[in-house]
Amino acid sequence: MSWHVASITLDNLHELPKRCRTCVFWELSDHLGKQARDFGSTEFEKEAWVSGVLLEWGSCGKIVHVKGAPAGYVMYAPPSAVPRAAEMPTGPVSADAVLLTTMQVLPEFAGEGLGRMLAQAVVKDLTRRGVKAVEVFGDARPGTEPSCVIPAEFLRGVGFKTIRPHPRWPRLRMELRAAMEWKEDVEAALEQILGSVTIPLQSAPPVEQIVPAR
Repeated sequence: MSWHVASITLDNLHELPKRCRTCVFWELSDHLGKQARDFGSTEFEKEAWVSGVLLEWGSCGKIVHVKGAPAGYVMYAPPSAVPRAAEMPTGPVSADAVLLTTMQVLPEFAGEGLGRMLAQAVVKDLTRRGVKAVEVFGDARPGTEPSCVIPAEFLRGVGFKTIRPHPRWPRLRMELRAAMEWKEDVEAALEQILGSVTIPLQSAPPVEQIVPAR
């Protein structure tokens, strides 16, 4: 299989699935997200968010191509750049961590090990930048119902540990060591689950199901 992993930029943002390009679940607060949907400006807001994070922080995502075709992607950013994180019931994200927001592998490429490639690319990037840990809000619902929140079952299978449980939105964490050490720890687990766990195409979960942090 011929594959290539590249950083997400404004030049290749159009290669992401339309659902992702028009989803601002993480990028805007609940209130501003509703406004963007009402005005049909979600794709513009997504591009503006990516542009801002690139300028202020640097690379905030990876996209993997198979034989030149987009096959999967992952996005991450400092929690201060992710307004929705403040509204999650299991927040806030730890001060020493970067927030992994979403990871998707297109169904036609499931079972090809692309999730492993994306995960390793994220760890390598963040380790090089001196980041100590990655945290993520998982979706604890059973099954693989489409969502822009990564299934908690998948996250636990690749090395994340729950640090704040919740019946729907647990927060998980992975300590970052050297990229090669991390690769050795999780590669066997990924081999076992990639063939059976599909990360579905994203769609934002119903807003009313999120309980604001108090």
